Amino acid sequence: MAFSRGAKRPIEFLFSWFGISRCSGHCYSSSTCRGSHISEVSEVRSLFSYNYGGSKCVSAQKLFLRNFSVEVPALDQMNLIKQLRERTSAPIKDVKSALVACNWDLDAAQKDLRRRGVVLASKKSSRTATEGLLALAQNEKRAAVIELNCETDFVARNEIFQYLALSLAKTALLVESSSEQICTELPVGPEYLGDLKISLDHPKLSGETTVQSAITEVAAMVGENVKLRRGLSVSTSAHGVVSSYLHTCPQPGLGRIAGILTLEVEDDSVRLDALQGIGSQLAMHIVAAKPLFLSRESVSSEAIESEREILKSQAEATAKSQMAIEKMVEGRLRKYFEEVVLLEQKFVVNDTINVKSLLNDLSKEVGSPVKIGKFVRVEVGEGIQRCA
Repeated sequence: MAFSRGAKRPIEFLFSWFGISRCSGHCYSSSTCRGSHISEVSEVRSLFSYNYGGSKCVSAQKLFLRNFSVEVPALDQMNLIKQLRERTSAPIKDVKSALVACNWDLDAAQKDLRRRGVVLASKKSSRTATEGLLALAQNEKRAAVIELNCETDFVARNEIFQYLALSLAKTALLVESSSEQICTELPVGPEYLGDLKISLDHPKLSGETTVQSAITEVAAMVGENVKLRRGLSVSTSAHGVVSSYLHTCPQPGLGRIAGILTLEVEDDSVRLDALQGIGSQLAMHIVAAKPLFLSRESVSSEAIESEREILKSQAEATAKSQMAIEKMVEGRLRKYFEEVVLLEQKFVVNDTINVKSLLNDLSKEVGSPVKIGKFVRVEVGEGIQRCA
């Protein structure tokens, strides 16, 4: 009893100093003061704001606020958790932990979550990210596509992740590249975009920041490794159109597979409307047929010789004559071109003709030669080694 009475006196002194009433006759913790308000915590903080003893006073303040903070009613706690969750999209466990650590101060808890998130995001940056989305933005003469990766398809369906991907594609579209450059990853790749400024306007992600900072912040929100893997652009300086197609599209401008090409016509007076429809169908064909080369002439001699050697070894296994083997190799080589060369492929919309015949028919229709200038096919995760 003597010990109990002695232990109460310092606490009674604190309460008398701060002017806080003891509402319970049996316990001196302010958590029993049902009539107290959160504003009392601010008064306590202001009393500790004087620099008595430097850092020791600050430590004492934190210790007191942790042990004698005012209890927030359960309903207010739920509302604060809901508000912070809506602001940050952080897991509920982390949201509550941050609020408790910050004495249910909403703004302070949000800053605390952001600090924690950046640290966690940097720790997760080494993890393999093979899921994600392609985002595409285009205008009349140019199209840009970026690949934003994450670890799971669940995060790929997250609205903030999708918003960031679309914003990055729009930024990539604005990046200038040399006019003579064939489509490549370099002009709008991560090393080019990382330090660029990006303006965001989303309830949970807003303001002007750098591309890399925005990616880090989203990674902190979703709790996974998020990375901008690559970006590329396709443009035409000739009279023509840029056409695109996105497959597995959760919303306009997003997908998992993209096909992009340029259709160019020699006569500048030809209306481009006639090219738009065929261009869209050819972009879809590129996604479905997976061409590797535009024409036979664009296939490297090394690729042809490598394929010829494979076909020859297969034909020799039949034990036929040398003349028969040579005919088999040439026939299978033609088949190889039909599989990997865009102009030689059967058109997916009408397999009675190939793409070359389709372009010839279109040229007759518009009264001027039409050709494919460039094409590209991109798929999420291609070339990334997945963990078993």
